[in-house]
Amino acid sequence: MVADSSAAAPATRFHCEGSQSEKPLACRAIETALQRHAREALMTFKRLLLGGRFESTSAALRRVRLVQIAAWLAAAAGCTTQGGAGEPILIERQGAFAVGGKVIGDATTSSLHCDHGVVEYEIPPHPRTVNLLMWHSASAGAFQNRWDGGEGFQSLFVRRGFPVYIWDGPRVGRANWGCAETAYAPALGQDQRNFAAWRFGATYPQWFDGVQFPKDDPEAWNQATRGRYQEFDTVANAQLESDAAAELAKKIGPTVAVTNSAGGMRALLAALKSDQIKGIVAYENVGYVFPQGEGPGGAQGPFGPIEVPLEEFRRLTKIPLQMVWGDNVEKSANFAAALVQSKRFVELVNKYGGKAEILMLRDTGLTGNTHLPFADLNNVAVADLLSKFLAANGLDSR
Repeated sequence: MVADSSAAAPATRFHCEGSQSEKPLACRAIETALQRHAREALMTFKRLLLGGRFESTSAALRRVRLVQIAAWLAAAAGCTTQGGAGEPILIERQGAFAVGGKVIGDATTSSLHCDHGVVEYEIPPHPRTVNLLMWHSASAGAFQNRWDGGEGFQSLFVRRGFPVYIWDGPRVGRANWGCAETAYAPALGQDQRNFAAWRFGATYPQWFDGVQFPKDDPEAWNQATRGRYQEFDTVANAQLESDAAAELAKKIGPTVAVTNSAGGMRALLAALKSDQIKGIVAYENVGYVFPQGEGPGGAQGPFGPIEVPLEEFRRLTKIPLQMVWGDNVEKSANFAAALVQSKRFVELVNKYGGKAEILMLRDTGLTGNTHLPFADLNNVAVADLLSKFLAANGLDSR
């Protein structure tokens, strides 16, 4: 429990993370009332929609009003009001919009709006001041659900009071209206390649022991194999995506990028272009930015390495950075090499006065995590580590 007060806000505000026994009594009472009335209001409307006569419309509206009052009291107290899985999720605003991009052709006679990104957002009542931008390298669904259909990071962090934005960069997913011609050809064997790339096992169908994937659930595997978009893994596309993301950060304000795989490289580039990127937590980033002359060298591939002037690189030393890695990394040549780059990147950021760290989930006691730890069966424990990082860096205030 943390209490803070100031002249501008004389009433004490409580941040109510932790177990129920650790929360202030006021928070516990408000949360209990809010959850009860939300459930009752939901059941009332379900009955009405089904044509039942269990309660009147006025009774349903009274319950909704009780939910509103409880939410207002929670905001006034500064409480975290969201319940756990199975409880209603409180959302004040939600929606989606396009951002960035360009218009080609003649705007008066023959034009095309293209190369924009599309973001979906959910904002809880009394939100924290820093947004979480969830930047995938597979599909939006990777952050929306756990492998077994349980709550994903989107819901977990809305419950924790964060405005959550899920990003599809230019030409990807819901933002696939590109300014350049692209091609798609079905790639037989991609399912099996995904199995190894996501580190479910070394080769299909040999699962790693203790893997945090519901390997005995055929529907989980079905959803995973359908959970990808076409991607464009080039440095040029990474620059295109980061341009649009920088515009997004300018529009929504202070933001922590929570990324996966190549999304991490794109977020690093966005941080070079926007001072509204206040931190990056990168789950298994595979591409890095280095000061000129201090990178690993070699030819530039789909994921770099990218070298920039030192003064530009120093922008990355102004924000906290955490590179997170799952289990069995050493059993994959590609990821073992990426981890070496990750360590070199962190070393250089810190050499120039920054605050970067490597977090190996196994070192925290979490085992069996895949390339997408936020979708794994133990994703609540993974989320707790993210919450800890945000709190330690002052990125969870209200």
